[in-house]
Amino acid sequence: MNFAVIGVGGYIAPRHLEAIKDLGHNVVAAFDINDSVGILDRYFPDCQFFSQFERFEVFVDSLKGTDKQVEYVSICTPNYLHASHIKFALSHGAHAICEKPLVLSEKEIDELEQYESRYGRKVFTVLQLRVHDAILALKKKVEGNPKDLFKIDLNYMTSRGNWYHESWKGDVRKSGGLSTNIGVHFFDMLTWIFGDPVDVAVSEYTPTLEKGTLKLKNAEVSWSLTVDRKLLPPAAVAAGKTTFRSITIDGEEFEFSEGFTELHRRVYQDVLGGRGYGLNAARGAIRIVENIRKMS
Repeated sequence: MNFAVIGVGGYIAPRHLEAIKDLGHNVVAAFDINDSVGILDRYFPDCQFFSQFERFEVFVDSLKGTDKQVEYVSICTPNYLHASHIKFALSHGAHAICEKPLVLSEKEIDELEQYESRYGRKVFTVLQLRVHDAILALKKKVEGNPKDLFKIDLNYMTSRGNWYHESWKGDVRKSGGLSTNIGVHFFDMLTWIFGDPVDVAVSEYTPTLEKGTLKLKNAEVSWSLTVDRKLLPPAAVAAGKTTFRSITIDGEEFEFSEGFTELHRRVYQDVLGGRGYGLNAARGAIRIVENIRKMS
């Protein structure tokens, strides 16, 4: 398969490049507004790179009808650009594989459904926690021992410096805020296992910390997300760690700190094998983070 990558200079792009390379496919075109993209030499040295979107678009169109026609566009751009770049992919005859969060609002999901229908192409979202071995085991365990209501505590702390707040990530209009930027994949995981969202409440909302509660069909969740390193537990600091994640289910710690290295590769395997997650798979988590934003 031939791929194009939009946002190839970003933090997450190497995971996509590696997955595409490992699975034996090719990246024929790449775009980023920044030109620090030497990473391409490691994976696809013959890829055509563009820092002007207009030239990238013309090149992608020029490949139609050739053996290098773009069949998938991988999107690794800032969150607020996802919807427009997905529309670019579909309208240019390619399927889209988009990083989380898929979009910033449910309205955009509805619009993309119309694009899928119009152009006969599909949108796939990167929900890598759904292919994590420990989380797959948890889902199986919960389904095998159903109950009306689980009690869950979610705490996720990942240290970020001042650059974070000066970048697009610190701009709510572009990132969707802290819960959208670093929490959406956890909310997706919880809705996937414990059911659709019923209600969400926010008790604290600052640029570095968000806290609240979430009611799912089969769970009540207390959640806390932060990028403030001062809030890291002393044990994590003593161990030299900059990230701390903890999920307890009915008071029992759920461990899933390992096993993240192969997840993008698995996502791509599923997409190319016809098993990838589409637009509606992302809807529950997008609804949660959109409502958090509206309450703040």
